[in-house]
Amino acid sequence: MESLCIIIPKKDGEKTRQKLIELGAIDKNLKIKPDGENLLIPIIRQVEGYDIGKEDFEILIKDESVVDALGFTPACEIVGDIAIIDQYESDAQQIADVMIRNKKIKTVVQAASAVTGEYRIREFTFLAGEKKTETLYRENGCRYLLDISRVYFTPRLATERMRIADQVKDGDRIVDMFAGVGPFSVLIAKKFPGAQVIAIDKNPDAIKYLRENVRLNKLKNVEIREGDAREEIKGISNADHVIMNLPHSGLEFLEGAFGAIKKGGVIHFYAIAHEDELFEGLLKEIEERARHANVHVILLNNRIVRPYAPYQYNICIDFQVT
Repeated sequence: MESLCIIIPKKDGEKTRQKLIELGAIDKNLKIKPDGENLLIPIIRQVEGYDIGKEDFEILIKDESVVDALGFTPACEIVGDIAIIDQYESDAQQIADVMIRNKKIKTVVQAASAVTGEYRIREFTFLAGEKKTETLYRENGCRYLLDISRVYFTPRLATERMRIADQVKDGDRIVDMFAGVGPFSVLIAKKFPGAQVIAIDKNPDAIKYLRENVRLNKLKNVEIREGDAREEIKGISNADHVIMNLPHSGLEFLEGAFGAIKKGGVIHFYAIAHEDELFEGLLKEIEERARHANVHVILLNNRIVRPYAPYQYNICIDFQVT
């Protein structure tokens, strides 16, 4: 979630945090995060006397009873009624035993692997509650049925999904090249009933849930294509927006995106980048591939979406194709 924040040296972090609590300015729903030698502390309003920035933050567990019982805030994300504890959280069972007391949480699992494989899925260890991995998740006024063990999904991109949707207009044609269960496609189609959305994915389980989510949200303007995006995008043209949320290997699919986008259309390109070279190298690679495709690209925006791993960030580059 994007928020205003105070940028402060780590050595002054605790003193500043206490001061912000006294002022009623700290955002208790967001997790303080490190940034090199500094700390980024999320705030709910401007505070004089500090360096102010804007950054994406991880949403904390909002149930204060969980935090009170544990004595600390766990590294965890909630998808529907399933709590997913971070892979490296050492007190996972203790956290699970406390969290399952929350009536809104039916299942607690711990990530047992990183996101891996062609379909970008994770393994999980069951800790408490019902032994299930399917759940119904609500975000930005939409409903998504999904299985956390069979499809890729993270609630941490909710703000990013709305940012892209806000750039669309009714009547636009949108291609979501790696749609998953539809968090970009469904949101855009619901927000703009006059838009045409083409949603592509290779994972048959993701396609199954995507079809169900289109039905759940009563949409009539989503065309679903199952298969490799390189093949499924062939024949598509005049797209106003192409969404490329495949951060580890999106460059391999740029040729297809260039073929589908119309003159003046926008490609939203996601990648994982090291903090020492967040955008420059990727921009050069995109420009080189554009030359091979006989098109020109104009940078509109580049931004850090969220931290991904130590010294690495999930980034987005929005560029116009002419």
